[in-house]
Amino acid sequence: MKKILLAFFGVFLLLILSGLALPFLFKDKIVALIDREIQKSVNAQVIYDLDKISLSFFREFPNISASAQDFKIVGYAPFEGDTLVSLNEIQVDFNLRSVLFDDYPTLTGIHLNGGSLYVKVLQDGQANYDIAISETQEVESTQDSNLKIAANLIEIQDLNLVYDDRSLDYFMALGGIQAKGSGEFTSSVFTLPIEMDATIANITYEGVNYLTDKLFRGETLMQVDIDQMKFELTEGDFQINDFLFDLGGSIAMPAEDIEFDLVFSGKDNSFKSLLSLVPGIYTESFSSLESSGTMDFNGFVKGIYSEEKFPSFDVSLAVKDGMFQYPDLPRPVKNVNLAFQAKNETAQLDNTSIRISTFNLDFGSNPISGNFFLQDLISYTMEGALNGKLNLEELTTIFPIEGLSLKGNLAVNAFAKGRYDSVAQIIPAIEAKLLLTDGYAKSADYPAPIEQMNVNASIQNPSGKMSDFLIDLSQFGFTLEEEKISGKLKIKDFDQLIWDGAISGAVDLKKLLTIFPMEDMNLEGRIQADLETKGSYAAVEAKKYNQLETRGTMAVDQFKYTSTDVPQGVEITEARATFNPERIELTEFDSKLGQSVVQANGTLSNYMNYLLTPDGILRGQLNVKSPRFNANEWMTESASTEPTESLSVIELPKNVDFTLSAAATEVLYEKLTLNEIGGTMTLRDGLLTFSNASMKTLGGTIGLNGSYDPRDLTNPKFDFDLNILDLSIAESFKAFNTVKAFAPVAQNLTGRFNTSLNVSGILGQDMMPVLSSLDAKGLLRVAETALRDSKVLEGITSLTRLKDANTLQLKNISIPITIENGVMDVRPFDVKLWDYQANIQGSAGFDGSMNYLINMQVPAGKFGAQANSLLATISGNAVNESTLIPIALNLSGTYNSPKIALAGGNSMETLLSNALKARVAGETQSLQNQATEQFNAVQDSLKQELKLKAEVIQDSVKNELQKQVNVGKEKAVDEAKKLLKGFLPKVKETTKPDTVKVNN
Repeated sequence: MKKILLAFFGVFLLLILSGLALPFLFKDKIVALIDREIQKSVNAQVIYDLDKISLSFFREFPNISASAQDFKIVGYAPFEGDTLVSLNEIQVDFNLRSVLFDDYPTLTGIHLNGGSLYVKVLQDGQANYDIAISETQEVESTQDSNLKIAANLIEIQDLNLVYDDRSLDYFMALGGIQAKGSGEFTSSVFTLPIEMDATIANITYEGVNYLTDKLFRGETLMQVDIDQMKFELTEGDFQINDFLFDLGGSIAMPAEDIEFDLVFSGKDNSFKSLLSLVPGIYTESFSSLESSGTMDFNGFVKGIYSEEKFPSFDVSLAVKDGMFQYPDLPRPVKNVNLAFQAKNETAQLDNTSIRISTFNLDFGSNPISGNFFLQDLISYTMEGALNGKLNLEELTTIFPIEGLSLKGNLAVNAFAKGRYDSVAQIIPAIEAKLLLTDGYAKSADYPAPIEQMNVNASIQNPSGKMSDFLIDLSQFGFTLEEEKISGKLKIKDFDQLIWDGAISGAVDLKKLLTIFPMEDMNLEGRIQADLETKGSYAAVEAKKYNQLETRGTMAVDQFKYTSTDVPQGVEITEARATFNPERIELTEFDSKLGQSVVQANGTLSNYMNYLLTPDGILRGQLNVKSPRFNANEWMTESASTEPTESLSVIELPKNVDFTLSAAATEVLYEKLTLNEIGGTMTLRDGLLTFSNASMKTLGGTIGLNGSYDPRDLTNPKFDFDLNILDLSIAESFKAFNTVKAFAPVAQNLTGRFNTSLNVSGILGQDMMPVLSSLDAKGLLRVAETALRDSKVLEGITSLTRLKDANTLQLKNISIPITIENGVMDVRPFDVKLWDYQANIQGSAGFDGSMNYLINMQVPAGKFGAQANSLLATISGNAVNESTLIPIALNLSGTYNSPKIALAGGNSMETLLSNALKARVAGETQSLQNQATEQFNAVQDSLKQELKLKAEVIQDSVKNELQKQVNVGKEKAVDEAKKLLKGFLPKVKETTKPDTVKVNN
């Protein structure tokens, strides 16, 4: 017996040791296989760390498991900025026998643990999940796939999913997905049990939000036919919050069309389960909500979905004798009855009918009832009614409204019947009334209530004709701490759109915001208005604006506003405006924008046309002045706790014709201090022009005329004429990026310069000029300057060994310059360098490169002993120490790392010898001509290279701006990411052309 036990424990120990050893023995084989298969099958960047790959014999025994942590997949263009997959851990299971004995291991299971999946489909149908290597690429590959797939298990834990399909205008965000499926996936027909839990953060289709913040749970048995692409649900239990339903039938996709044959019905006839779908009700206290009543839900969807067809359907919902009551509140909502049906018996969605034959409920002792019928989506024949009364004070005993007291009576009585046809200008006959009397609202955060809230409104149209339509808001108003606001408005004849209204009174914004607080915003001040308006849209269309009688006054006092978006704050000490039919006149405006005092006055005209017609143009003139304006305060994160968004291209309205005259004593802009600013800006047709603008800065004056043109947001342009007087050369280098790029020598120059320059180009998304796009033409004038501590001078001295080349004094220089596609071309100009006659030409690129040719005439004696020894060898009196020696120098590289060489590549000794001999022979001119020809040939080649580089950069800038134009869609994704905690961590690694990136 003892021997048997020893043998048993020996075998058991051997199995344990084998299980521990196997992962180490086969890790390299399995990792190499995974790496090879990814490269063969995935056209994307796959990122993982070899040190975070582990193998286990026990996780999925008798299979062997390989797991990798921090696993990511990032797509290539146009999805290079999107992380398709970001997993905390991915595990794949292999058949143990295949690992031990077969040439090619067999994959049996996949596990995704924690992380996120972001699926994105562009409007043209391109999808970021389409990363499988195409058949063409597979044919070109010299190796076939070595992986056998016999997977029978897929398991998902804590996965977040965003599906953003812009081709269908469909958006879905799911969080915390738990799912499991098992079956013979490798068979063409198999049964797949599925279990899934998730949070539905958002489901939106064509701009309509259908579900938000709902819990989903599902369990079903799916029959899968891969050859027919048919998926049949034989059994199914599903749940959204507490709403349970079953779903059966099939979905098939044999071709491009989708065939539906689905039947669904509610499984719990409880009214409370339906309440769980109502936003705001399904909270932690939902389980304690008292409820009764029955609910019945059923329907079907059957038919083909395609571009031409829509499946028929019939969806019904019925509620009988529903009641619910919040715990600790005395009154219930009771007698809830609803009968709803949406039906379409054809293959055309336009034939859908909607019927709400029964709708009624009692808010305590206040009944509300109604009905609605819509025949189809073609004629829009409809009939409906809504009637009810609400005691607002009683309402607070039904719904929990913490910190707010309400009083008053609200009555609604509405009826409509007829057909809606916008082309024929027919609408249903309507009779509707809304009456609020003795309204009262008091917040626990503010001692004084809003009182005497009264609204009396009616809508009438007995015939269904647009001309008989009448909206009569005969009374509205309220009182807050003895300050009263009241008004009226009547709109009749929707053909002519005739209105007559008035508003009068004052409101304290701080008091109002205390009663109705708004998050992340502070607001105070007093607004007083006394306005009357009457007119008609027919007068607007006829441009008879004198028939639009809008008159009155408006005043703002001690207004203060701050928010998370505007932490600097806006204060308006006093503002006064008067209104008449022709214009609005701003007579006073004394404000403080952040720490900057701003005063203004001016007029607006044609404002009624602007407000009432889509193509109306607002015209105006504004005069603004400020003693000191700090623009930096509005460009940085300033006092904000979070960094503000970077600058972006500013879009200008095309229906505004506005002239702004500005004057400021001092303006702080980035590192510049601008003084005595003045000028005029005109905004017209989406184009902003500057005229007679001037400012003092850097010890000189800048005059400006030009334009900013963002009408094409992907290619915003600017075009300015600059007139610069007495600007400091060195300070200009510090302040302007263009000077740093094209004239880096300015950092070592003293003195001042003048120029008249026309400059144009495109702007990047940060509103800064794109250097590669710059075009300019002008003349640079310098009266006197000195160059010291320059690596260029050091290089010239080292090469030529001229005695006085360490410093350079320049006077009365005029340099003609042109810039085209980011390349500055300096045409030949004469100058004296160290009292030697010289001629300079060349170019500088936007990338900091330079290429210059300097032709100088230097007396032979200036070269010292090396020239004297050569002079002694030449007989006769043709040459002496005063003989001028032509030198041609090439300057290339960059200013801080210059490359200086003699044209032709000769040494100084050879150059002096040839030049002195040429003097005797009279051939010196040909030496300089030859150097110039060689330089021009190289120059043309360099310019072409820079031009091609500039085109690439400009295309990249335009692509980035195009992305910015589509930023609205991206915001929806960002909001979903906020809802899903930890969603889509940023990938720090740069996308490279390698398919697989392994951190080892």
